Amino acid sequence: MTDYEPVIGLEVHAQLLTDSKLFCSCSTNFGAPPNANVCPVCLGLPGSLPVLNQKAVEFAVRAALALGCTINEHSIFARKNYFYPDLPKGYQISQYEEPFSKHGHLDLELDGVTRRVGITRVHMEEDAGKNVHGMGGDSLVDLNRAGVPLVEIVGEPDLRSSAEAAAYLRTLRDILVFAGVNDGNLEEGSFRCDANVSIRPRGASKFGTRCELKNLNSFRFVQRAIDSEIARQTAILDAGGKITQETRSFDPDTGETHTLRSKEDAHDYRYFPEPDLPPLRLDGAFVERCRGAVPELPAAVRQRWVERGVPAATAATLSQHPGYVRFFDAVSSKLDSPVKAANWIANEVLRGAQVHGLSAKFSVQPDQVAELLSLVERGDISGKQAKEVYAAIEGTDKRPNDLVAERGMRVVSDESALRAACESVIAKFPDQSASVRGGKKGVLGFLVGQVMKETKGSANPKLVNELLEKLLASN
Repeated sequence: MTDYEPVIGLEVHAQLLTDSKLFCSCSTNFGAPPNANVCPVCLGLPGSLPVLNQKAVEFAVRAALALGCTINEHSIFARKNYFYPDLPKGYQISQYEEPFSKHGHLDLELDGVTRRVGITRVHMEEDAGKNVHGMGGDSLVDLNRAGVPLVEIVGEPDLRSSAEAAAYLRTLRDILVFAGVNDGNLEEGSFRCDANVSIRPRGASKFGTRCELKNLNSFRFVQRAIDSEIARQTAILDAGGKITQETRSFDPDTGETHTLRSKEDAHDYRYFPEPDLPPLRLDGAFVERCRGAVPELPAAVRQRWVERGVPAATAATLSQHPGYVRFFDAVSSKLDSPVKAANWIANEVLRGAQVHGLSAKFSVQPDQVAELLSLVERGDISGKQAKEVYAAIEGTDKRPNDLVAERGMRVVSDESALRAACESVIAKFPDQSASVRGGKKGVLGFLVGQVMKETKGSANPKLVNELLEKLLASN
C-alpha cells in the first residue's frame, strides 16, 4: 500500500465496421498495400469535400445506446487542428462541444464485485493515417487508415487501479462486439486505448496532474503501463518533485513510460465547427431503429443462463463471443439440461473454435452436439463413449445416432448381461469389496470404474452401481 490513490480515465478509439470510410467511399479493408485505399478526400486535396457515411452514424448511435448514453438530436462536427505527417489535411474531423451522445455508463465486474463507471461521451471522428518507421532509414506514411470511421468513448476518471482499467476495456470491447459495431481486434488497431493517469493523497478530493499514455494495444500492456506510470509518479512526489502534464508512450520491453510531448489541452487544438458539413440531426424514429438493432448484451446473456442453472464461471466463458452465444443457445434449446450443454461446449467444443472479429468457426454443428448430448441424456451412450463419438464427428457432417449404430456403441442396460461383469470385478478386488461391505461407500466408485473398464465403457453406470450394491449386500 502507498499513500497515494490512482485516478484513471480511459479514452477508447473503436473502429466502426463499415465497408467504406467516414467521409468518402474508400474501402476500410485491413491489409491493403500502402496508400491503396485513398482518394482526394483521404489525401486532403484542395477542393475535396466530405460526405457523411450514414451506416457509420447508425453504428455509432448503436454503440452509444449499448453504453446507456443519451442521444442528442442536434450535434455538429468540428475541426481538431494539429500538424503531423499522417494527417494530410492538417486537421482531424471530430466532434467537440456538441457531440451526438453523452452521459453513459459501463458496469464492470472484478473479483466478484460489480461497479458502475461513468462515460462522459461517445462521439464520432475520422482516424489518421499511420507513420511507418525504419524503412531503409526513412519514415513513410500510409494513409489507408486516414478517414476510417471511429467512435471515441471518453470514460470518467472513475477507475482506481490498473486491474479495473483492464476489466473496463474487456467489458467495453465485449459490448461493442456483441452490438455488431466493432470487431475488437487490438492487433489490427481497430480497438485502441489512451489512459489518463494521475495520483493523489488517499482521502483527497482534488485530482493530481495527469499524464496521458498513448496507443496501448493490449489489455496486458494497459495494465503494465498504468502500473509503471503510477510507480513513476509516486517516486517523483516522494522525492518532493512535481508531476508535469504530458503525453507518454509505453515500452513493453523495458516496462517503462517515456515522454512523447507536452500534453495539449483543448485550446491547443483550436477546435472550430467544420464548415463543410451541416449539423447532424438524429430524429426519434432513427434513434429507435438503432435501439432495436442493439442485441442482447453479454451481461444480460449471462444473467439469463445463470437463472437456468448454468454456473457463473461457465456462463462467463460462453459469453466471450457472440458466436459462442448463438452456438450454446442453439444446442440448449433442444435439450432438457442447459447445464450439461454448457459444460460440454465449454470443455469440448470451444477447444476447436476459431474466432476472428465477429466470425466464429466450429469443428461441429449445433445440431450434432444436441443429438450427441440427447443420446447421453437418454442413457443410450455413456459420457466416455460420447467423447469417442464427438472425436469421430468433428469436421464431418456425420450424425451421432448413425455412428453409434454403426459401431454398436449403445449402452448395455440388460441386468443379466451386466451381472457377470459385476461378479467378476467383486472377485478380482476382494479388499475393496470388503471395504464397501464395511460401510466405506466411497470405494464403490472404484468398483464401478472397473466394471466400466471391463465392458469398454458400454455399461449403464447407474445400473452397474445398483447391481454392485445389491451383490455386495447379499454376500
